[in-house]
Amino acid sequence: MSAKLYVGGLPYAVTEQQLQDLFAAHGTVVSAKVITDKYTGQSRGFGFVEMSSPEEAKKAITALNGTQLDGRSLTVNEAKPQENRASGGSRFGGGGGGGGRSDRGGRF
Repeated sequence: MSAKLYVGGLPYAVTEQQLQDLFAAHGTVVSAKVITDKYTGQSRGFGFVEMSSPEEAKKAITALNGTQLDGRSLTVNEAKPQENRASGGSRFGGGGGGGGRSDRGGRF
């Protein structure tokens, strides 16, 4: 069973291959993904690495969390499950409301 890790504090120039190589020293890397802005393609400074086992993931967390990469301090921990985004796109939950009356507090 694999384990997914969140990696924050990545240098903006880091590639997925560099991320994979960094974690490969601590176990078998199933996948490595640097998250990029969908409009500019620029790295957002974080990514995800999937290790082949929870034991290897814990080893990588212990070895890499708080270390420096190109002058930036890495944050490495277990990734949280992705939120379900099917409910309207608001990051605060719920759909987009709208409509309603616009006579707030005024007198006629």
